[in-house]
Amino acid sequence: MAEDLKINKGNKEEQYKSLLPQIEALLKGESDEIANLANVAAALKEQFNFFWVGFYIVKGEQLVLGPFQGPVACTRIAYNKGVCGTAWAQKDTLIVPNVDEFPGHIACSSLSKSEIVLPIIRNNEVIAILDVDSEELNTFNEIDAKYLKEIVDLVIL
Repeated sequence: MAEDLKINKGNKEEQYKSLLPQIEALLKGESDEIANLANVAAALKEQFNFFWVGFYIVKGEQLVLGPFQGPVACTRIAYNKGVCGTAWAQKDTLIVPNVDEFPGHIACSSLSKSEIVLPIIRNNEVIAILDVDSEELNTFNEIDAKYLKEIVDLVIL
């Protein structure tokens, strides 16, 4: 596949439905984990223009910054700290409508207002986290959770 995305300007669900097969094509046949994470982050950023999209990779008892699109970010996040560390500990997707109301939120950027975090789980262990931030409140909902889960399930780590 050419490394160009066809950007869909429909509603959120239509955008995800258009993006999903394009991401699948980008990942097909590519075994390099970093390249795949980078392309997924870029595709999500390009399609939705989210403030920040990226991955944290589990290394020991910390999440370590992986490929991302957006401003500089926190490099390391401890287990069960902040939204990402909590999603890791709970092995569950977290949708945060207002990050200022999340207990223990780690503010990598004061411009981030809402967030969705999805763990990438293999063999019942979290191996990475997809973190998506918005500059607006209440950006993310169950539509994002559904389709982002489908996208992280495509990622081979």
